[in-house]
This record gives sequence, structure tokens and C-alpha cells, in this order.
Amino acid sequence: MSHDALSRSLTARGAHQAKWPAIWLVLLMACVWGFPYADGLLRAIEPDANQVVYQRASLASLLVQHLLVVSAAAVITVAGGVLAAIVVTREWGRNFLPLVSQVASLGQTFPPVAVLALAVPALGFGTLPIIVALVLYGTLPIVRNTLGGLQDVDKEVKSASVAMGMTSWQTLRQVELPLAAPVILAGIRTSITINISTAAIGATVGASNLGDPIIAGIVNGNMAYIVQGALTIALLALTVDSLFERLQERLRSRLYTA
Repeated sequence: MSHDALSRSLTARGAHQAKWPAIWLVLLMACVWGFPYADGLLRAIEPDANQVVYQRASLASLLVQHLLVVSAAAVITVAGGVLAAIVVTREWGRNFLPLVSQVASLGQTFPPVAVLALAVPALGFGTLPIIVALVLYGTLPIVRNTLGGLQDVDKEVKSASVAMGMTSWQTLRQVELPLAAPVILAGIRTSITINISTAAIGATVGASNLGDPIIAGIVNGNMAYIVQGALTIALLALTVDSLFERLQERLRSRLYTA
């Protein structure tokens, strides 16, 4: 395929995918603002319940708190995961590669519920334990993809940058990271999308988020509550995932057309 044809193909694909983030976002907002007025619809799911609309807190406020928790964990995992992978791909840090890989993998061997059970006695109830659980659970995809992306950069390209007089830092910043960016972003996308769903268990330790309606529904045997929480979380995950997919396509397009 010629360069121009490839460029047109990527552009057309990007235009087709650009609509999905908007579609999922509209559906998400429709649920957040529409469920409080959907008593009749929810009553069809749980006809015998005294109350079917979750009213302990608004879905909008729970959505904001859910995003804040996931974002806080994402900042820590992205910064720590990418930095650790960069360090162990440098000549002076290669001896730490097995250690970093094992530590990152260890985080996903512990179920988030077990991490919460261990964290609550030390950190107390609330938001902090779930952030710790999300950091441990979300580190592996970022570390693994950053390692893969940096290690797959063509050695001849790096050698050429050195021959042009670039320092190691300049080579990393201007050559390696831009070329590895789509792969790194794929790891970040996986980590954050998984953690959007995992964060719901924070409601079991007093962290207010979109898991609240789900836990309340389980405790009270109210399927309507569960649907409100689960559907909102699913649409949030789809919205964020499609945004990352769009960003990945733009990065690939820039690399192929550069």
C-alpha cells in the first residue's frame, strides 16, 4: 500500500471511530440524569420493591467521585509504571528488570478484595484503601507495555540518533518514547478501563462511588439498584476506552504519516 493510500485509510478509520466516544458519553449522561426519573422503567425490573430509584446520593456525584478515585490511581500507576520501565531499559538499570517485572506481576496476583482487607486495618475505611488496591492492580499492564514498546524500538534508529549527536536523554525523549507511545498508551488504556470496573468494590469499605448502588442492591436484594450502578459503570468504561482508542489511532496516524 502506498504512503498516500495508507494515510487516507487511517484518516477514514479515524473519522469512523471518532463518533463512538460521543455516543457512549451521551448514553452515559442519559443514564446519570435519566435514572432518577425512570421509576416506571425500573419498576419493571423490581416490581415488588418499595423503592427502585437509588436516592442515597445522586449518580452524578457518585460518577465524579468514581472518576476522582480512578484518576488518582491512574496518575500514580502511570508515573510509577512508566518510570520503572524506563529505568530498567537503560544500561545502568537492566539488573533490576526481573525485580520490576515480578513486583508488577505480584500486584495482580492479589485479588482487589484481599488488598482491601489488608489495607483497611492500616489505612482505615474510605477512599485510600481502594486507591492502593487500584494502583497494585493497574500497574502490570503499564509496566509490561512500556517495556515492550521501548524494547521494540529499532536499534538502528537509536544508533542513528546517537550518531547525530543526541544525548541519551534526548534519544529517550525525542525518539524512543514517541515511537513507543502507541504501545504504552495501550497499556494505560487497559489499566484504567479495568480499574473503572474494579473501583466499584471500594463501596464495601466506605469509598463513595458508583459501586454504592450495586452494593446496596446486593444487600437489599434490589436488582433495580444493581442495574443503575452496573450500567453507569459499563458506559463510563466504554466512554473512556473509546477515547483512548481514538487517541491511539491519532498517534499511529502521526507515526505512519511522519
